[in-house]
Amino acid sequence: MLSVCQWARDTRLYDTKNLNDAAQGGADAVQCGNEQMKFGPYNMGVAPAIFAKFYDLCQHAMHAVRPEIPIIIGSNDPHVGGSDYAPLYNEVGYFNAMQYAMNTSVHPGGNWNWHSQIIGLIDSWHNGYPSVSTNSLYYLFLFWAQQFGVDAGSGALGKHLWVIEGTGCIFGCGIATDSYDVSVSHILTLITDVQTSMRYKVPFFYFSAKDFYSQGAFWPMGIRNLNDHPKPLRQDLWMGARTLSMSCPSGHATVSSQEQLLAKLYGGCNLPGNYVGILES
Repeated sequence: MLSVCQWARDTRLYDTKNLNDAAQGGADAVQCGNEQMKFGPYNMGVAPAIFAKFYDLCQHAMHAVRPEIPIIIGSNDPHVGGSDYAPLYNEVGYFNAMQYAMNTSVHPGGNWNWHSQIIGLIDSWHNGYPSVSTNSLYYLFLFWAQQFGVDAGSGALGKHLWVIEGTGCIFGCGIATDSYDVSVSHILTLITDVQTSMRYKVPFFYFSAKDFYSQGAFWPMGIRNLNDHPKPLRQDLWMGARTLSMSCPSGHATVSSQEQLLAKLYGGCNLPGNYVGILES
């Protein structure tokens, strides 16, 4: 998936040079815009009417080269599913305003409907920690399934919603920030996100494969460290300090790194029943 971020907040977005150039990349899917609803020092929020025109131009440019690929409408702000209902309904309002602009000014008299498109979702929460009942992603899926009028368990939600940025949460989200809690919450979130996205058949992309520094803080959110080396299951311990014996279609497999774990989960392997206890010990 290629993300084409907006480079302006105004009509400068209508310059198709960047879009036509991006279309030549041959991506399998394109996200047109990113965090377009968020206005702040680190974001470039765009009014719905302007973003509607930008999205229309972006979609047209991409489909002129590869008409079959999915095009995703930017990305929603990260909110906590199951509690942040007012912000989520504000996002619905943004899409409604975008739809109005599309059918009155971009294509007057048109019948464009955001419910027939794919929207991008950002989820940044400690899913699976401190308990399995903590799962923002699950509740976000339920909310948007309701908005799209689909049964969340039918497998149809992935035709309307992609998680274009999934990550855990460290600062300002109600959990301790010592190395133990960060490490345990990180690995349980990785597992919970895979299980949830696979269960509901929603495409899921990680924010970063590697740990990184940003805004003066260290974010150990990747499955590889700053030197691009695999990280152990418990990143506060050494490689092999914790292992999981998984049951796979081809037999049993023992994993000791986060990278191995994700590969096995996506490959259909099952975790041991006591995996939480192993990782928390």
